[in-house]
This record gives sequence, structure tokens and C-alpha cells, in this order.
Amino acid sequence: MYKVEKIIPEINKVYQIERHTLIHILSGSGSIQVDFNNYYDWQEKAIFLEKAQYIKFLSDNFLVRKYEFNNVETFYNKDVRVLFKHLISLGYIDLEECSECKAFLSESVFSENPTHIIDVSSKQWYWQNPFKANKMEYQVIFDAKEVIDKEYVNSLTSRDLVHLINARGYNAQTLIKDKIGLSIKNLMGAKKLIESQKEIAFTDKTIQEISYGLGYKDDAYFNRVFKNATGETPPKEFRDNFDFQNRDLFTQDIISLLKEYHTQERALGFYADKMNMSVKTISKKVQSKMKTTLGQLIRLELIHTAKLMLKDGQSITATSLALGFEEPNHFSSFFKHYSGVTPTDFKFKKYNS
Repeated sequence: MYKVEKIIPEINKVYQIERHTLIHILSGSGSIQVDFNNYYDWQEKAIFLEKAQYIKFLSDNFLVRKYEFNNVETFYNKDVRVLFKHLISLGYIDLEECSECKAFLSESVFSENPTHIIDVSSKQWYWQNPFKANKMEYQVIFDAKEVIDKEYVNSLTSRDLVHLINARGYNAQTLIKDKIGLSIKNLMGAKKLIESQKEIAFTDKTIQEISYGLGYKDDAYFNRVFKNATGETPPKEFRDNFDFQNRDLFTQDIISLLKEYHTQERALGFYADKMNMSVKTISKKVQSKMKTTLGQLIRLELIHTAKLMLKDGQSITATSLALGFEEPNHFSSFFKHYSGVTPTDFKFKKYNS
């Protein structure tokens, strides 16, 4: 069985995932954060998360339906793990391209069989084929991911890890590099980084305890690795900027300003003045707290508003004028650059989906 609830998430609050979970965002704007990475293309997506991950909503207007699955045996299926064991991004399922998924999630009374949405979603994932691999190659890649998830705390060299994976009868190193563009060493480093970030953000352990627990023999070396990867020192800057307990008002203030002024003001200096900061200071704070740039946030708000207007039947000309573009063709170029489709194609897809 599974538990379904509809929630309005608190802005910037950390929601810890306690069991395999499907997040379906019904409405909202802005970005979400999962395991210290921000994502902006969540519209019309189903997001799958496994135990020990977390999700934050970096805006205050989200409406979310959350499915928690209790039958863990379902997730031992090797075809299903592609949804939950993320490699370089989230296990997105595009609902616009999966009519079965969309039908399930739009029902007011849900199926008694909780595995149905998992089954159709995993089939959709393979159909989307994000890494252009065949099914056997995916099994090899995710076998390697499972080894990394299990062995990352041990003091294994990259050579040890490659040998351990290849001992299963295949050359995973070459396959992973070819299909996802990362080495096994990169994947191991990324896993260690995320786990170290969680330890720093969510516990009061010392850096020495964390570094030794992750297999580092020298905490000074761990500090250097961490700062090179994040741009912040682990004990002070990262822990303070993540702001797990207090959730300061900076993010809320930025989001509120963007919602109010994004159709009129795109200059960074305008938002810096509103926050009584220099452009350099506000840019640095946005980067450290929201893991993106202020310019990117402005563009995302513009794209989100444009999509809402186009879906509501507004013409391309009316939409471009409302968003402050002098010419519709300038708006069309902007929209295509940041959304991947022209406004005309976007409208056609929505009206014919």
C-alpha cells in the first residue's frame, strides 16, 4: 500500500524522505532543491526519491501531492531502481509524454495497486532513454551505482573500485564514461560529496568525525576537497549558508521581489538596491544560498509567467508585451533559448496534449 497526501510546503524547509516517495508538483513557480542541487524544469514531471534524500521548495506557492510507498520489496526490482538511484540528475518522468502516468496521477481515487505507477513510470524512463543506452547497459551502469553507494565509506582507491565492479563480468568504467560522461572516480567523488554535505548540514559532528567516517585519513585534505567542490569551507560557510534550522529570510525576500517585479525589472542592480546590497554581495549570497545566479532566477520567472499566459490562451504578442519585450520576435527567441521550444510549438503542444 501507499500513503497519499496533498501539502503546501513551507518555503526553504527541508523535507527528509523516509521511504520511497513520488513527488507530483501540482502547481507553483521557482525551483526545488534535492540533495543540494537545484532543479528548475520540474513542470509536468513526476519526481522519484528514495530514503535519506531530502527536498526543499524555494518558493512559497507550491502545491504538491506526495506518495509514500510502504512495500520496499517492490524496489528491489532492477528495472525499477532507475527511477530512484539518480546518476547526474533526478529520475524525472515527463508526464506530457506518459499518458498512463498522467491518468494515474490525475485520478481522484487511486488504484489499490501501488506498483502500477511504478511499473508504467519505469517503462517510460526506459522509453525516454536519457543516456542513450540499451536495457542491458543500464543494468550494468546501475549495478556500478549500487556498488558505489555501498562502498563509498571504505578506503578504496579508484583502481580498487574499478576492479570490484569489473569483477562482476563487464567493463563498467568504459561504459559509464561513454554513456553519462563521468568516470567511476567522478561518481564516487559525487557520492562522498553529497553524504559529507548531509553530515555537515544535518548533524553537529565535527569535521574530523565526518572526514574519517567517509574514509578520509586527513581532515585537512577533506577540507580542501570540499572547498574545491563547493567553494565553501565545510565547518563554517557551508553549515551557516545551508541554514537548516533557522531558514533565514533572504531566500523568501528574493523570491518575493522576483514575483513582484520580474515583468518590469531585469537589472541586477534593481534587486540589489531593494535588498540594500551591492550587486556583488547579492550575487554571492544568491549563489551560496540558492546555488544559482540572480540572472537565472529572473529568467526562470519570466519563462514561468510566459508559459502560464500562453496556456491561458494569451497570444504571443500580448505575452511578449506583458513581459516587457519590445518585439514579439525578441520574446520568441528568448523563450526558445531557455525552454527549448518556440512559443508557437508550446501552445500547440498544450492545446493538443
